Amino acid sequence: MEWKNELTAQLKIDYPIIQAPMLGITTPEMVAAVSQNGGLGSLPIGGLSPERTRELIRKTKSFTSKPFAVNLFTNGVPEYSHADAEAMQDFLETFARDNQLVFDRLSLDALRFYNYKEQLSVLIEEAITIVSFTFGIPDAESMTALKQQGIILVGTATSVQEAVLVQQAGADAVAAQGIEAGGHRGSFLEEAPLPMVGTFVLVPEIAAHVDIPVIAAGGIKSGRTIRAAFQLGAQAVQIGTAFIASHESMAIPSYKTALPKAQVTDSALTRAFSGRWARGIRNQFMEAVEASGLRIPPYPIQHIITAGLRAKAQQADRKEFTNMWAGQASAGAENRSSADILLQFIAQTEGV
Repeated sequence: MEWKNELTAQLKIDYPIIQAPMLGITTPEMVAAVSQNGGLGSLPIGGLSPERTRELIRKTKSFTSKPFAVNLFTNGVPEYSHADAEAMQDFLETFARDNQLVFDRLSLDALRFYNYKEQLSVLIEEAITIVSFTFGIPDAESMTALKQQGIILVGTATSVQEAVLVQQAGADAVAAQGIEAGGHRGSFLEEAPLPMVGTFVLVPEIAAHVDIPVIAAGGIKSGRTIRAAFQLGAQAVQIGTAFIASHESMAIPSYKTALPKAQVTDSALTRAFSGRWARGIRNQFMEAVEASGLRIPPYPIQHIITAGLRAKAQQADRKEFTNMWAGQASAGAENRSSADILLQFIAQTEGV
């Protein structure tokens, strides 16, 4: 099988397989393992401070000299109702107490938000060569600053319209994220209803409307699905869920155990954890927030409000009270090294 194409040449990788950036799951060790073995590891830094951004980049560099991507969140901070946020905190306080957990109430006026623009100088100083972005598109000034450094830019789209805008903004490639994908939706034109297009419909549609390479994201779980994505016009695939159960993942043990047992219908889209639509395995937290009847504050407000409670649940390995992001194709995820997972995908694809 011929793996080389326009995108592998741009990214300087051997195999057009990208490990999806998953904040709270992906580690520098995971990123390095994928890049070391010829794929492209992706380091999530969305919403982090410049200091933490630099720390994670340098740690990743300590494990590999191969190219890896960093992933930015390009959303702004929306207007939100303090009353809605306080009502949500009231609910979570009671919910936590009823479930023997502790909820630390936040002062809304003291919330600190980090914008992607605060991270750009770090990316340039650290000589990052590939930057992907989601939840929108960096402004023109930021795109120009990154391109002037020769950085390859990869956008995210959940519709043809978004993909066209990503190309017009100057991106070098676009990830076509289907509705099957786990974690947060990259949508930025429509919030409700979201584009509900599957990967294997979205990829050929986007490929027909843009001139830049397309990356298939969502539902990629085997060599057969990788081959299918290539047949439909993708030049690479992006895989997340399969790496959640890996040795290098930060996922808690009960999450890793639940993942391969999940049925196709066990995941759902929710705003309960972060205020932004994301796909995860249904659990008690998700169902309680959705049944509360409360207006869920937008991202990143809800994300920050729930962060402490989710962290405590993770420390206690209580999967019912934290997010378990997962795509529809989670069955078969294995607790193996990230390198083994990547190499298995390569072998499967060559054997189809």
